[in-house]
Amino acid sequence: MKHRDLVKRLENAGFQLVRHGGGHDVYRRGKDEEVIPRHKEINEILARHIIAKWNL
Repeated sequence: MKHRDLVKRLENAGFQLVRHGGGHDVYRRGKDEEVIPRHKEINEILARHIIAKWNL
């Protein structure tokens, strides 16, 4: 999955970018926090796990 597609799904669910880490971006919605690797392509298994975790 492309990084920008996963980020769009997170942002549509109410997550906001909090900070850029070394190789990751941190998104937060209230107390919920998700760390996304900053690569053009994100591993499909990881992307599916994140989508299922937040019901995106």
